[in-house]
Amino acid sequence: MSQQASLHPMLNVAIKAARAAGAIINRASMDLDILKINTKSPNDFVTEVDQAAEKVIIETLLQAYPDHGILAEESGREYGAKHSEFVWIIDPLDGTTNFIHGLPMYCVSIALAHRGVVHQAVVYDPTRNDLFYATKGRGAFLNDRRLRVSKRTRLSDALIGTGFPFRRGDNFKRYMKMFEAVMVECAGLRRPGAAALDLCYVAAGYYDAFFETGLQPWDVAAGSLIITEAGGLIGNFTGEADFLHQREVVAGSPKIYGQLVQILAPYTRVITAEEAEGDAKPADAKAAGKKKTADAAGVVAADAAAAPKKRAAVRIRKDELGGEGA
Repeated sequence: MSQQASLHPMLNVAIKAARAAGAIINRASMDLDILKINTKSPNDFVTEVDQAAEKVIIETLLQAYPDHGILAEESGREYGAKHSEFVWIIDPLDGTTNFIHGLPMYCVSIALAHRGVVHQAVVYDPTRNDLFYATKGRGAFLNDRRLRVSKRTRLSDALIGTGFPFRRGDNFKRYMKMFEAVMVECAGLRRPGAAALDLCYVAAGYYDAFFETGLQPWDVAAGSLIITEAGGLIGNFTGEADFLHQREVVAGSPKIYGQLVQILAPYTRVITAEEAEGDAKPADAKAAGKKKTADAAGVVAADAAAAPKKRAAVRIRKDELGGEGA
């Protein structure tokens, strides 16, 4: 019997939703010249494909679990039960910029959190038909293959994934300092452009670690469980488990993770409660100043046990590093 034949029912529904979204994305990828593209902000795009994929995901999930909540990139909390203990966190097309350029590096990301802890996770790469998935306590898999993080122990041997800042207001000077600090210590840096896939590549051992700033909960929720179930660690730049709403994340195999945290800790910055609340709002709602019950800061506290307890590092204020943080 294959691994997928014995999956948790909620995970099976998430896989069904991810594959349905992937089918929409694959069909659209053959006609990119007629694609309608809107700009949420400079260099931050949304297409009709993002919206169609999100729609089919939400419909599939709510058909099976109508009393569950939804936190989605394009629609925020517009759908689903507002105060459910179960919340689906959805990125219908992570890597939209890659997609609209025809670069086959993008994915669908779906996670289910219960009382603030991610229990189910799916990341689907429709270009390769690669399905990454995990249930809390039952391991992480790529298709039918069990995933384990890499066994490398020296940062000098490690291949590290990252993401470049691209939005207006991102602190490029701060990132370049981080980039240089990591680059001189590792074997190589890669930036494919889809954070959810990057996290899965850490779980699969393709990368030894990954770090990025400016990420939203839907970018990292699914990948965070897949990494921890593959034996890896994930946290913020000081190694604490509070990363989903800090807009900074570092993940890796245990030995490399610890070394990378030491390098990145000076670049951490504190996200206020108001900023964290804004993470749970879609771009148009933020622009309009709408009030949504965005309790996402408690929606997914991802597994607090996933990252080790570390001595608190000194927080560096944004003005000490020049300009606004990412």
